[in-house]
Amino acid sequence: MKGPLSSLKILDFSTLLPGPFASLLLADMGADVLRVESPTRTDLVRVLPPHDGGQSTSHAYLNRNKRSIALDLKRPEAVELVRQLVADYDIVLEQFRPGVMERLGLGYEALKAINPKLIYVSITGYGQTGPYRDRAGHDINYLALAGIASYTGRQDSGPLPLGVQLADIGGGSLHGVMGLLAAVIHRQATGEGQHVDVSMTDCAFALHGMAGAGYLGAGVEPDMENQALNGGSFYDYYRTRDGRWFSVGSLEPQFMQQFCAAIGRPELAARGLSPKPEDQQELKRAIGIEFEKRDFAEWLEVFAALDACVEPMLPLSEAVEHPHILARDLVVEVPREGLPAQRQIACPIKFSAGLPAPRHAGGALGSHTAEVLAELGLTPERIAALKAAKVVG
Repeated sequence: MKGPLSSLKILDFSTLLPGPFASLLLADMGADVLRVESPTRTDLVRVLPPHDGGQSTSHAYLNRNKRSIALDLKRPEAVELVRQLVADYDIVLEQFRPGVMERLGLGYEALKAINPKLIYVSITGYGQTGPYRDRAGHDINYLALAGIASYTGRQDSGPLPLGVQLADIGGGSLHGVMGLLAAVIHRQATGEGQHVDVSMTDCAFALHGMAGAGYLGAGVEPDMENQALNGGSFYDYYRTRDGRWFSVGSLEPQFMQQFCAAIGRPELAARGLSPKPEDQQELKRAIGIEFEKRDFAEWLEVFAALDACVEPMLPLSEAVEHPHILARDLVVEVPREGLPAQRQIACPIKFSAGLPAPRHAGGALGSHTAEVLAELGLTPERIAALKAAKVVG
């Protein structure tokens, strides 16, 4: 079994999270992903704790099913090797600031001259154009600038630093994969490659699916706890007597009626439809009082048999063992060289034809350098000479 993307060959110059998460999805679906890494400037994810068997668990996961070649791109000999690879690896994924790849002689126009069908995907914080194109940033900055943080949080404590990197993954990674695959389809139809410009800030800005439409179309400014889905209604989290939490999303009347009956307050169901903020806050207080009357385990029993959009908030240690997560095969054993297999999050996309089993976790820097160079036709003597000269690692 090869996977639906087995025809794609991708040179991945990205580091940290956005690009590597994108290429992880592609590799899991069968693409041949070759990471091009610096032998002297380590990707910080390689040393990011926690570690298992002396290896970063984040690196082992994000670089699953990929090969690694170590090249010093400041050396002309290394740049020439990339130019040779582009003749075969006709998709490039890179995450440098705008202009860096051009200065290395590896920009889109330079590589397009070698392979006119090249697809070149650039994932950056602010995009290839605009006044912020050269500005540094991280996930929290992109969410702040895009307006998402302005209505994500509590009025009395301010915006929340999200546990998941929404702009990095939801913006850069997932939109990067979409843009790349769209360009592949375009190339199949026309024979033309192209440069795909993915800005994490742009993509975060585009995630304003409801509040953004409300503001641009009707002038309604979203704020913390003033929207139906951000704490401005009973759609929220509630603490149990023993300090745990439940999520309540019983928006539709049939769900709200079940929920209110289950907590012993059927008369509250009608209040869920009220558009008045004060009514919603009063309803939240009433629901909160009821949840505080029982422990987490007791509420689990109450809601287990109900289809009312009420679920417990689970820590990750419980989420990975949840019967539904396990039934969906979302935890997988991944082989590692010289170490026991490691449990990792599986590819979440299901295909009726199936996917290949994970081949290996992320490996050592440059662990496939000799193998890849041999595929280019270099002799063992030439490879040894390049290693001695520190062109490759």
